[in-house]
Amino acid sequence: MAKTRIHVGLEIGTTKTCMVVAEVKPDSSVKILGMGETRSAGVRKGEIADYPQVRACVKAALLEAEDISDVDINSVYLAVSGAHIEGLNNRGTFRLPEGEPEIAPRHIEEVKEIASDIAIPSDHVYLHSLIRNYVVDGQPHTTMPIGLLGKTLDADFHIVHGVRTRIQNSIKCVREIPLDVDDVVFSPIASAQIALTRKRKEAGALVIDMGGGTTDYVLYVGGAICASGCIPVGGDHITNDIHLVTHIPTSRAEQVKKTEGDASGNPERSIGTVVVPDEGGFPEMDIKRQILNDVIRWRLEETMQLVKARLPVGMLERVGTGVFLTGGTSLMSGFGELACDVFGLPVYRPEQPDVSGVHAYFKDPQYSTALGLIRYAQILDEERPDSRGKAKMGVFLRSLWPFGG
Repeated sequence: MAKTRIHVGLEIGTTKTCMVVAEVKPDSSVKILGMGETRSAGVRKGEIADYPQVRACVKAALLEAEDISDVDINSVYLAVSGAHIEGLNNRGTFRLPEGEPEIAPRHIEEVKEIASDIAIPSDHVYLHSLIRNYVVDGQPHTTMPIGLLGKTLDADFHIVHGVRTRIQNSIKCVREIPLDVDDVVFSPIASAQIALTRKRKEAGALVIDMGGGTTDYVLYVGGAICASGCIPVGGDHITNDIHLVTHIPTSRAEQVKKTEGDASGNPERSIGTVVVPDEGGFPEMDIKRQILNDVIRWRLEETMQLVKARLPVGMLERVGTGVFLTGGTSLMSGFGELACDVFGLPVYRPEQPDVSGVHAYFKDPQYSTALGLIRYAQILDEERPDSRGKAKMGVFLRSLWPFGG
């Protein structure tokens, strides 16, 4: 019989550190019990730069989350990001032994092992090894082909890996709070669990999660991931560009970006000037709206082109749904129109998640990763309801964190 479970998601982002506590009920409904959030310090482009500051932020988010949810938190699902994390595709091939024409579970395990055994840099570690599809004697199968007859079994995998020490730093930070880590999840894979339904994954969709310091992306084709990665550029870079071009203080540049900027390229939205009030000795300034919008559009367009260039050749043409923008920077006026120009596809913002409880926060797309971790945990529960799955995860985490405790 299914049980009610409590799951906690933790995102240590460039802009914010966020911890979400949720109750997953036997009927699969999700109730948000509470959330702790603090402005991040010591994080640069999604990675830990000042360890004590980051640890203090996680501790503050924990205390707030426990206070609001009235739950004693012992473990979390941890999102990680950074330009060091890469995704790649690999195919493994297994020839069935003579006299064994029927595909058995052991053959599936064999081909999975072959497909997952790829050369990655010596200082990297596997984060995810995700099946895309199986092929039996040249015929693709989206489901496990146990019981079919064949001679050759192929498995296509999407494998995500990153620098071991950088991932270990995030785990170490959490364990010193002290909290256990249930799983480590690449941020865009978590975000996609909120942004996309199963039908959208099947039809093909690109999720772009643009935060303060990074732009994470994941591409689904035929229900499976075929590309993922991280560009170390985010909304903070747009703010800095505005500061450098106009010479207004960074705090004002951030405010003007949000309230006055537009990335669409529509000439009608670039008429006139923006008045920036005086602040701390800086005199009042007028900025041409055309200059402001050009700076925003140039940076966003460059970033979207970088994402596009990293997608496998021919895969974008197989996207039947469109592009889904999430993350705090996705709220930028005109961003959707710009993304439509770059990718030549319909652009959407994810619908509000179907959760109850303290969920007003989640109307804002900057919480997609944190809430996506809850959905990710829920999917794992459905796929591995017994203790064996947890044992496997324990082995994986020990490979990341071999120091015990």
